[in-house]
Amino acid sequence: MAGPGGVAGDRLRSFVERIEHLEEEIKQLTDDKKDIYAEAKGDGFDVKILKEVIRLRKQDQKERDERDSLLDVYLTALEAAPPLEEAA
Repeated sequence: MAGPGGVAGDRLRSFVERIEHLEEEIKQLTDDKKDIYAEAKGDGFDVKILKEVIRLRKQDQKERDERDSLLDVYLTALEAAPPLEEAA
């Protein structure tokens, strides 16, 4: 039933409380993830590289292969190019 201003208060409260609950869960999961990274760092793993591995694993294999091939092409082209003369 609609309350003041034509807003269904009970329904609105339900949405707000569900979102607040999810935000709390996300915060907890984020804290858990930080703890795992800290544990990995404590065991001697490089966290930056670990994050890169996770990012790469999320990518499609075909996308990764195309990206790696293009990266190789660019690096090879840079190595083969003569250095630019510095401006006087």
